[in-house]
Amino acid sequence: MSTDLTAPAPPRPDVAGIQRRTVRLLFLTQIIGGIGVTIGISVGALLAARVAGTALAGLAQSAGVVGAALLAIPVTRLMAARGRRPGLVLAYAVGAVGGVLVVVATATRLVPLLFVGMLLFGGGTAANLQARYTAVDLAEPHRRGRQLSLVVWATTIGAVAAPNFAALADDTTRGWGLPALAGPFAFSAVAFALTAAVLLVLLRPDPLLTARRLTAADPAPGAAPAVTRRGGMVAAWRTVRGRPAARLGIAAVAVGHLVMVAVMSMTPVHLGEWHSDADVLPVVGLVLSLHIAGMYALSPVVGWLTDRLGRRPVILGGVALLLAACAVSGTAGHHTPLLSVGLTLLGLGWSGTMVAGSTLLSESVPTADRPGVQGLSDLLMGLAGAGAAAASGFVMRAVGYPTLTLLAAIAVVPLVALALRRPGPAPLDEED
Repeated sequence: MSTDLTAPAPPRPDVAGIQRRTVRLLFLTQIIGGIGVTIGISVGALLAARVAGTALAGLAQSAGVVGAALLAIPVTRLMAARGRRPGLVLAYAVGAVGGVLVVVATATRLVPLLFVGMLLFGGGTAANLQARYTAVDLAEPHRRGRQLSLVVWATTIGAVAAPNFAALADDTTRGWGLPALAGPFAFSAVAFALTAAVLLVLLRPDPLLTARRLTAADPAPGAAPAVTRRGGMVAAWRTVRGRPAARLGIAAVAVGHLVMVAVMSMTPVHLGEWHSDADVLPVVGLVLSLHIAGMYALSPVVGWLTDRLGRRPVILGGVALLLAACAVSGTAGHHTPLLSVGLTLLGLGWSGTMVAGSTLLSESVPTADRPGVQGLSDLLMGLAGAGAAAASGFVMRAVGYPTLTLLAAIAVVPLVALALRRPGPAPLDEED
């Protein structure tokens, strides 16, 4: 008598259902998180200029970008080991702590504490950026651009309105005894904490862990066994180095972000030179709302074009928009309508390079390598943006806003050369 001790195979999960629930949840949390990020960013340069001086305003703003970049390392390592949920929760929690520290630093006029708070505040940005990759873990190959862009687009709902909420938050919290411009960061801290709680409870099952189980259970013919990589940024770079498509994806994301941050971060200060304290917040709110609308509002269209036309043509389209944005903004003077047009074009160009570049990167590396490579991309993007933000304050003080936009346009040239090179091997989907 023989006994079959082979355990029955576990039932295959409802991938389509999990993906729908994941995208819906990310859509909600991106709205809340987008409010938190954008309220702080919209007044960050102004607050830093008042606490630390104009020359250090760019450095303070860049601290948040550096924080987002550096946090990409522990966050993606945690994701590689435990999945997307704990990584996103950690990033938002750190961002909430940063918001509280900025409020305290503003009240006490402690410049070092302000920089620490801005550094940790970058956790909210790190989480928002990683959410776009979470949306494609279980997405079908022909829908990756659209799924990623939907999560990017969700930020629009909160982010477009957030700069205009800054004045309301500031007025409200002044009645509670908080100093001027500290209130928006208090609101940001609450938004980040709420987002972390929602993800902790509801992001189940984890999409990355589910994708890995599916890959292990049903590998593509000839594919190497999927293993979890924990080699850090060096191993991620080795993965990217041999894949031209992945290199282009990283470059598109990093350069697009560099140009956007360089121009956007100093635009409020540029406007502040010609507007009174009573008028500057509404004007900045209007211009940045249009800029953020350009970044996010049409991202579903950008995602559709990415799937329909291809990743490389959309990257080149984004580059063209970035160049146009620099030209318009640099020649606008202090004319608010023209600056609004320039900042809107800047947002559209960023959307093209971000959506198409992120999609190209994600599909160009195996599933097991994605968290590390995506973390490397966010690290390089953050460092590029941080360098731009740090330099922008000094450049603007030395030679003015028009020269700043010219230098930003010149920075796009290497990306044009890379995107026009003959395409490398087709994207690797051997583990999907």
